[in-house]
Amino acid sequence: MDYSKIHVAGHNGLAGRAIVSALSKQTCADIITVSRRDLDLELQTDTFSFLKEVQPDTVIIAAGKVGGIQSNKKYGAEFIYKNLAIGTNLIHGSYLAGVKRLIYLSSNCVYPTDSKIPIKEDYLLTGGLQSTNEPYALAKISIMKMCEEYSRQYDLSYHSILPASLYGPGDNYSLQDSHVMAAIIRKIHEAKSSGSGSVTLWGTGNPRREFLYVDDMASACLRFLEIKKPPLRLNLGVNAEIFIKDLANLIKGILGYLGSIKFDESKPDGVKSKLLDSTKIRQLGQPPF
Repeated sequence: MDYSKIHVAGHNGLAGRAIVSALSKQTCADIITVSRRDLDLELQTDTFSFLKEVQPDTVIIAAGKVGGIQSNKKYGAEFIYKNLAIGTNLIHGSYLAGVKRLIYLSSNCVYPTDSKIPIKEDYLLTGGLQSTNEPYALAKISIMKMCEEYSRQYDLSYHSILPASLYGPGDNYSLQDSHVMAAIIRKIHEAKSSGSGSVTLWGTGNPRREFLYVDDMASACLRFLEIKKPPLRLNLGVNAEIFIKDLANLIKGILGYLGSIKFDESKPDGVKSKLLDSTKIRQLGQPPF
């Protein structure tokens, strides 16, 4: 193990919570976390001071503003500003504090809308982005490139992992901010609880999505830390997709909902597929699932 003191930024979120749990169970590392109340990562001076004080040897960035199509459309400025501020503060602050190893959790939404499927890492910046989440994607791409340039210029090991759509314990079920699986779960649960005879979901139900259980992502991140010279960016997926309409029916069955599922085709779908090519990470002995 090449790390003994690791800071996980965003430890209360879906991804961060799973990473902290995996570190606690699988390593003897000193895990450093700090609440938003005690440290606002959007404040540069405070973030720099924190990193210099705690002196981690490794940083994992799972912090940032996330949300679905509706939230991106309404709060585009916040998605750009908050994700850029948090990412730049943590990366430059890590550099100033002497942090040699950093993992940035990016997203599958950074790839162009017309990407060939499955999507390879080198498709980044080869085409236009999906308009429904462009603000978020632009910020994530900028931070990914920052990791790569800091690695090259300063001889650091700052990398980006691009997971498929995450789900699992601790997900955000807010209808305003949640992603597709959490939103469907909540809507169907509420329909069952209220006795409603139908549920209406956005879009056509025809897009396909690749989902990754958050604990599997966390385990993969830990194994990634053991790799001596990993690529600067790596996809992390399961090589399988499901239609949104099939996902909805699967959730309906699990929850025991007897009503019907309808789709509002006047609402946007997003891209038709985001299936990742995870060949590179599997060639490195990843992932364990």
